Amino acid sequence: MAKYQIIAATGCPTGIAHTYMAQEALEQAAKKRGVSIKVETHGQSGTDNPFTDEEIQGADGVIVAADKDVQIERFDGKRLINVSVTKGMKEPDQLIDSILNDDVPVYHASNPASVKSQGSEANGTFWHNIYVDLMNGVSHMLPLVVAGGVLTAISFFWGINSADPKSADFNSFAQLLNTIGGFAMNLMVPVLCAYIAEAIGKRSGLVVGFATGMIAYTNGTGFLGGIVGGFLAGYTVVLLQRLFKALPKSLDGLKQIFLFPVIGVFISGAIMWYMSIPMKDINTGMMSFLKGMENSNPLILGLIIGMMCAFDMGGPINKAAYLTGTALLAQGNYFFMAGVSAACIAPPLATGFAVLFNRNAYSDNERSAGYVNFLLGSTHITEGAIPFAARNPLVNIPIFMVGSAVAAILTYMTRISVPAPHGGFIVLPLVNKPFLWVAFIVIGALISGFLLSLVAGRTKATERDVTNPTTAEATTDNQELAQILTVKNVKTAVEVSSRDELLKYLANLAVKNGYSTDAKAVYQKYLAREKAGSTGMERGIAIPHAQDASIKNSAMLVVKLQKPITWQTFDQQPVDTIISFLIPEQDQGNHLKYLSATSKLLMHEQFVTQLKQTNEPTAIYQLFNQ
Repeated sequence: MAKYQIIAATGCPTGIAHTYMAQEALEQAAKKRGVSIKVETHGQSGTDNPFTDEEIQGADGVIVAADKDVQIERFDGKRLINVSVTKGMKEPDQLIDSILNDDVPVYHASNPASVKSQGSEANGTFWHNIYVDLMNGVSHMLPLVVAGGVLTAISFFWGINSADPKSADFNSFAQLLNTIGGFAMNLMVPVLCAYIAEAIGKRSGLVVGFATGMIAYTNGTGFLGGIVGGFLAGYTVVLLQRLFKALPKSLDGLKQIFLFPVIGVFISGAIMWYMSIPMKDINTGMMSFLKGMENSNPLILGLIIGMMCAFDMGGPINKAAYLTGTALLAQGNYFFMAGVSAACIAPPLATGFAVLFNRNAYSDNERSAGYVNFLLGSTHITEGAIPFAARNPLVNIPIFMVGSAVAAILTYMTRISVPAPHGGFIVLPLVNKPFLWVAFIVIGALISGFLLSLVAGRTKATERDVTNPTTAEATTDNQELAQILTVKNVKTAVEVSSRDELLKYLANLAVKNGYSTDAKAVYQKYLAREKAGSTGMERGIAIPHAQDASIKNSAMLVVKLQKPITWQTFDQQPVDTIISFLIPEQDQGNHLKYLSATSKLLMHEQFVTQLKQTNEPTAIYQLFNQ
């Protein structure tokens, strides 16, 4: 088994962008120093690339760059740095050097203060741990909020009162959707509370947290009660663990099953019960204040919400605005969330417009990221704008705030309502003024995009590709793709006259090489995928893929054309290089791994250059197999 000098765990509450950006940054920093590293990622889909006990024991040091619980207790007795996922993205070199220079204390699970907090982490490890515990609750709560909110919003297709049996708009299916969505939304506070407590007190904390969260929810304390209850439950369990530490190890089972749950639920539940009255008043007052501000001064509200959402793009300030929106959404207030969503969607769209406004001011990698951000922004994923903000944060972040504030202010001024807590433009059918809402978001994004392009143009001489990894630095990605690529799957100087003729060629090649039994079925799946959205990228590259029952095994086909063909691409250029994937019907998500690996490789300038210049099948195969 391979031994790694450094192991690292990355994770963010949403699991969409930060996790994998920190992974890439740490891997590249380690490669530059010739250090072996393995990075375990904690996203919404679970834990990928998990460590074995042998890998943990064999590592010289551990880096935890995460804003969620990654089971840090596993690393007891190892030299360990614990920082936010943002530090992993922005300061990977410093983190790697600290491990290599032995500038890290040994972590002991019984003494959390032994963890080294790198750099200017906000007031040390304690506050970072508080934030991680909070984000653990948020990350488990968000999918429930999204699921419940969207189902409830869909029920409004039949009318705003379609779930009410007394209404003329009543519809039984709408009532079912509304009821199920309501149950999911009602779990928001208990789940938030439980998983904050779980991050602190582990399994026993989860039990006490659920009970405390139900009291907080029943007594109307809102998500503030869930947050306070989570920390109350978690630290109650920690206190009990210390009080009963002297008991014999043979009674560990009794402690976990009986003592901690019973005593913990009573203590934490009783405290929350009596705290509920003042907390309910605070929660009600805060919501009333926000509602009043919304009705009286949309200009100030939009300015505040726009600045909060764009300030840290998925961080705690952004999440504070989002959680307030979901809490008001659960109370039937659909106007507040409209401004929050608009402010979150605008920044990534702005990066795409900036690239279009001043293409020459950005590197190839930045242009690709900008194009992709049109998709990310349209689906309410703000984090895509982070790399652009990080280039020049003191200037670019205020620019993003301007655009987000404009989008939010216009949304509030025209009383637009969005009954779903997430989804971006996917939920447009649920918006009361969909075209106006999109127009306001685009206006805000255009303002930010224009300003970003001006700033980028003035700083064009500055190095933009901070890292320009060589092909060798993509070893992990190449190993993934080498499993499904053979020399016979690489074809060069292929003559076709159109995209559809090329797709037929690929389908026939799939049958010829033994991957499929039905070329016609594969061809139809290629066409269906292109109809859903073009797989053309930029610089003459396309990545078509087909998933069909006739495909027996995953495979990768690489085709270079004699002459370029017309294809819808980001840069409106014809295509001459095709990387295609054949996907079995029962794929279990492997194709996402292959597509991710390919996307990472195409972000590396040197790899793309070599691929475009190489025309011999064996050499192309070796390029992917290095």
